[in-house]
Amino acid sequence: MELGLAILLTDYSIQPARLGALAEERDFESLFLAEHTHIPASRDTPYPGGAELPREYSHTVDPFVGLSAAATATERLRVGTGVCLVTERDPIVTAKEVATLDHVSGGRVLFGVGAGWNKEEMRNHGADPSKRWGLMRERVEAMKAIWTQDEAEYHGRFVDFDPIWSWPKPVQKPHPPVLVGGVGDKVLDRVVAYGDEWIPNRVKDADELGERIAELQRRAEAAGRGRIPVTVFGAKREQPVLERLQAVGVTRSLFYVRPDEPGEVERQLDELAKVAAAWAG
Repeated sequence: MELGLAILLTDYSIQPARLGALAEERDFESLFLAEHTHIPASRDTPYPGGAELPREYSHTVDPFVGLSAAATATERLRVGTGVCLVTERDPIVTAKEVATLDHVSGGRVLFGVGAGWNKEEMRNHGADPSKRWGLMRERVEAMKAIWTQDEAEYHGRFVDFDPIWSWPKPVQKPHPPVLVGGVGDKVLDRVVAYGDEWIPNRVKDADELGERIAELQRRAEAAGRGRIPVTVFGAKREQPVLERLQAVGVTRSLFYVRPDEPGEVERQLDELAKVAAAWAG
């Protein structure tokens, strides 16, 4: 099981290039940046984590700009979106951003996607929250077409375009892995239908997660697919917990890093590096 980092990186925290370099120096496999284009001031949609929405949600840097900086400061570190809110993005533009990042990084992109939870945020982008799952699927499928076809076209309910030319194509073939986020009842269907990996968040029970992973692999086999990797957000630091996650089929665990001032972020990385060293040993 690989160990990586996840952060809602902000304008008041550490610079992304510095963060990437520190992560690679400490032998973490990957760095994931979250995305929120903005936070509506209305605050009608409840925060899934409870209580008040933390400050960092309205201060996040653009993940593709941040990950590009991290990629150019590193050689091995995988760079991922955790997660990209594709319901709020144009698929043609986003396909080019992902492909360009894969080009710049030499094929190190992990493309985590999600439909989002903030309904007002989606509406500000012209997305109907009640249709976000269908919208996410079509936008992911359209991006895959752009990455893999010289003359790509897509005709769906929400995404519709005639043949187009768009380069660069991703370094990774057929394209960067698409990690589908979510923990709802239908998430396994989505992963098997158009994802390459599953990236659940807010996992509370490893054994319960293990049951879902087993079901995911059964569905993957029935669909004629190989074993599907699973990445977990917000993993606990205790070795017995990490061992249990690995035992139930998790292939990558991400430690959450608080987006504090630069010195404090570096201190957190030093502490997490001790956990990672113990795991590797």
